[in-house]
Amino acid sequence: MNEKYSASALMNPLFPDEVSFGEKGVTFKVRKLFKSTDNFVFYSDISGVEIENGVIFSTIRIIPRMRPEIIINNFSKGDAKRVKELILQKVQV
Repeated sequence: MNEKYSASALMNPLFPDEVSFGEKGVTFKVRKLFKSTDNFVFYSDISGVEIENGVIFSTIRIIPRMRPEIIINNFSKGDAKRVKELILQKVQV
């Protein structure tokens, strides 16, 4: 599985956050104006996924077992739901 989801370009057209799925884990790319952070988390290290829905966009909160939570912003509600479903499918395997 090599799926990739990007945040909406409306809120941050030059630096959208990204979620990339691999065979062993997920990479979360959180971008800012002058820096970006890549976080790779093995599926087995994820203890939960939360979605906070706004009026238009959603925030995805990943809760790893032994590190601080990862927050990625401005995803469409459909993409946020799909990201959560894909992660939970792999976590339960």
